[in-house]
Amino acid sequence: MTVAHALPPAWVMLAYLIAGVCFILALRGLSSPATSRKGNRYGIAGMGMALATTMLIEAPVPPGAFFPAPTPDDLRTLAEILVAVGIGGAVGLVIARRIQMTDMPQLVAAFHSLVGLAAVLVGWAAYLNPAAFGILGADGAIEPQSRIEMGLGIAIGAITFSGSVIAFLKLAGKMSGAPILLPARHVINLGTLAAILLLVAFFTQNEALWVIATITALSFAIGFLLIIPIGGADMPVVVSMLNSYSGWAAAAMGFTLHNTAMIITGALVGSSGAILSYIMCKAMNRSFISVIAGGFGVEAGAGGGAAREQRPWKRGSAEDAAFILEQAENVIIIPGYGMAVAQAQHVLREMGDLLKKAGVNVKYAIHPVAGRMPGHMNVLLAEANVPYDEVFELEDINGEFAQADVAFIIGANDVVNPAAKTDKASPIYGMPVFDVDRAKSVMFIKRSMGGVGYAGVDNDVFYMDQTMMLLADAKKMVEDINKALAH
Repeated sequence: MTVAHALPPAWVMLAYLIAGVCFILALRGLSSPATSRKGNRYGIAGMGMALATTMLIEAPVPPGAFFPAPTPDDLRTLAEILVAVGIGGAVGLVIARRIQMTDMPQLVAAFHSLVGLAAVLVGWAAYLNPAAFGILGADGAIEPQSRIEMGLGIAIGAITFSGSVIAFLKLAGKMSGAPILLPARHVINLGTLAAILLLVAFFTQNEALWVIATITALSFAIGFLLIIPIGGADMPVVVSMLNSYSGWAAAAMGFTLHNTAMIITGALVGSSGAILSYIMCKAMNRSFISVIAGGFGVEAGAGGGAAREQRPWKRGSAEDAAFILEQAENVIIIPGYGMAVAQAQHVLREMGDLLKKAGVNVKYAIHPVAGRMPGHMNVLLAEANVPYDEVFELEDINGEFAQADVAFIIGANDVVNPAAKTDKASPIYGMPVFDVDRAKSVMFIKRSMGGVGYAGVDNDVFYMDQTMMLLADAKKMVEDINKALAH
């Protein structure tokens, strides 16, 4: 059996090091749509190497041997591992092949919840059978440092699990995307977090069952309490934040299991997720601490936005839109979640190609929180083979709307809503938005005038003099525009 705390052989450390390098290259590749496929390949290679190495040394086998003769216990353990990997791999393969891009954000949240739950289960397994994990001290009690690792791992994992479940329900439309603000939520949240930290410290002195059980219960509760006050406009940050939590949970599991690869991988995921969350908060003019603290600073009156007004608006047809687009010199396209729902990215790229053949300068504007997860729109446009040099981030293109003949909005809403700049009671107030009101003409594709954005706020852009509302399914409308352009 595996010897407690014994150093693994050199080839294991080398394999884990190579796997870690692959994960770093994967993160580097995933930083750009142009290199994302290469990044995925590096990630797959690194995980494959880490998994194979772990199975060889955790079958279990003596740490001083390379390929020793397996014992019956070794073969039984290896068979159990292979069955678990086979079941998990088969489920993952089926889900990955069937999932629609529109459902990808909630799938990511669901996967984060599984990582968190795995951390909780590993922590409890180590607590119930410490001898198997090699964490017993000379006095027969669990070593103090192992209790810290165990307590923090369970706490982070439980927060990740329950928080990810709430994020999944919000993203899947099973639960309102509006902030759910509980009375005295800040006091409850801070008190619960303080109690968890104090109990983890107390756990190092007393390993009683009630201590670890209370840590687990409070952590599940705080994960729920932290996410329900966060509104739809901030959900991409939440997904990124939960990704970070899942990484730290995995790192905690690595310490408990004495697995270097898990520590490296978890630290990479945790730190990169935290950095991405911070970058997105800066891009949205949000406080990072406010978001991760569960909407800290959001007031109860800011949850639903202003009441809808009956104001005049102008409706157009696909033929009207095609005529204006053909006469334009500069067109900026702003995609959003509605484009993803309609699966309109391919016909949108066809429209861009037709306009470019007519001599129109076409650019795509991507907001940091467009869609339901970081990079959602970038992935969809890359899937449709939109050239990378035509895709621009908010800060790079926002100044060009004053020179744009047409701002073509397809399925976006909150990211073009001027209430973010003017209405302090709005849940999206302070978030940078595209200045589409500065364009000479605005075309806005949405299903009906009755719908609002994910944040539940009406949009003044609908009623501007230069706005033409194109009410239809996004894919059908763009297809009709393409037919008109082709004639």
